[in-house]
Amino acid sequence: MHRLLTGRSERSDGRLTKADLVREAQISHATLHRAKTILREWDAAVTQASKPSREEVERDTEESALRTELATERTENSRLRRQLDAAVIAAVHHENNALRAQLAQEVRPICSVR
Repeated sequence: MHRLLTGRSERSDGRLTKADLVREAQISHATLHRAKTILREWDAAVTQASKPSREEVERDTEESALRTELATERTENSRLRRQLDAAVIAAVHHENNALRAQLAQEVRPICSVR
């Protein structure tokens, strides 16, 4: 039990399961299930080991907040990119129209037809 709980399993994949406890202890499932005291200790230890620490909870909370902030920033970035693209297209359109108008005024025939 100690090897599994400390992450130093030798005969199993290290998961905190009764099947791995049986493998580590090299006993049968029947033997384990007859040992009621050991099962209660195992269940209590696994419950305690499964509880996140205060640091883990704080880290997860901060990570969640950062992911939310990132999603918000990405949404804003996309909105601003679309706005910028529209502004560039409008500016190019107006410049194109101005150049066409200027070109129309400057074009003169090379020779006149008689």
